[in-house]
Amino acid sequence: MDIRRLKSFIVIVDSGSITRAADLLHIAQPALSQQLSALEDHFGQKLLIRSQQGVSMTDAGHAVYRHAQIILRQMDQAQADASAAGNSLAGRVSVGLVPFSSAATLSVDLLAETRRRHPGILLHLTESVGQTYSQMIMNGRLEMALIHGTGPIKGVRFDPILREDFYLVAHRDFGLEDDGKPVPLAALDSMPLLLPPAYNFVRRAVDTAFTRTRNSMKVVAEVEIVRTLARAVAAGLGATIMPKAIADRIMTETSEPLICRIVSPRIEETLSLCVSDQNPLSEPALAVRDILVELTEGLKI
Repeated sequence: MDIRRLKSFIVIVDSGSITRAADLLHIAQPALSQQLSALEDHFGQKLLIRSQQGVSMTDAGHAVYRHAQIILRQMDQAQADASAAGNSLAGRVSVGLVPFSSAATLSVDLLAETRRRHPGILLHLTESVGQTYSQMIMNGRLEMALIHGTGPIKGVRFDPILREDFYLVAHRDFGLEDDGKPVPLAALDSMPLLLPPAYNFVRRAVDTAFTRTRNSMKVVAEVEIVRTLARAVAAGLGATIMPKAIADRIMTETSEPLICRIVSPRIEETLSLCVSDQNPLSEPALAVRDILVELTEGLKI
């Protein structure tokens, strides 16, 4: 097995096209097609289906893609271990941090602490709203992620770490008192809200709370950028309901007079560390996991 064929296969899948993959790999398209054919001959299975829209994986292709990610990561780790033999931990570790949560506030601290304790580790951080982290872990594209939820999802393991309370953040012009008391959802019936889209865990939690209390929710815009959300709330375009860490960030990013109050009945979500239940973490990944858990536990104080 030529390891280059596995690399090429991953690039084809990720780019969605043999033509685009050939450009990215700087090789001729016929040569790349030959590599793909050789890989399919090796496994005795059709791995990709070609169409005018690009390529899509067969069931066999999904299996090979997942193992290819793992094999290439292990090869990189073997190189790093050999280079750092007898010295400190080294290698690449990929971590996903879910947006609109306390996890999103840990990225700089995680990077700084990893650099301080293990300068040989190359930390890859991603904070994406458009990808499913659990799927990326199963495919081998991520080694761990801090995400909302407790599972179960076949192929990954969830370790709950932190429960996040949700807070309303609104401009004082909306007439809310800054008395520190919980604000009932019933008081938000006609208030314009700025929230993430329906597929977001934060939005789901808010939707569920309004449904259970039989209160109507007036969403005037869906925003997936925290800085934009903070500016919109500060401008009085609407209020938002966010986990405490994001609510605090919105409060600190503006000089406008804002109100931040916990909602009632309480809305909360669980942050869990998600890892593969099939592929053990490398030593560098275990070290990063320990730092991530330590930093997350620190949020409880």
